[in-house]
Amino acid sequence: MADGENIVRTVMRNSVQDAVRNLAAFILLGALVACSKPPQPETAEAPQATGLESIPEPDPSKFPNFSDMTSWKNPYLVVREDGIGLVDLSNREVHLLTPEQIPAELVSLPSSAWPYGRIVLISQAVPKNPSEQTKADLRKNRALLLGTLKELGVQVREAP
Repeated sequence: MADGENIVRTVMRNSVQDAVRNLAAFILLGALVACSKPPQPETAEAPQATGLESIPEPDPSKFPNFSDMTSWKNPYLVVREDGIGLVDLSNREVHLLTPEQIPAELVSLPSSAWPYGRIVLISQAVPKNPSEQTKADLRKNRALLLGTLKELGVQVREAP
């Protein structure tokens, strides 16, 4: 029976060793979990100052009739293949800008240029040469303009 006792001891010793290893692994795992940082909820970043904060939110009750956008008084932008046109509403002159110049140009406008609030009218110019490259340039300039306006907190109204 000595052999039977040795087998039982060996099995018991192995079981105890396995239990001790499992316990140690469980304790280490618990320590790692306890020491790790819990996931932080995403905090809304404070909006960056754009320079247009003094302009109120858009007031749709002040907008002109959608069928008559010729009386639009807020900034009016035209997407072109060669840039973004800012329409001078006093004389209908178009000042060509790069998408990067739009923020500074809008911020430089007086508050009187925003009677409807922080909203602009945009339209897209019809290209003289509607090649694939021209269409791609129009799409790129439009995307850049819309992204810039979103970053500035400026709403968009599409010209009919």
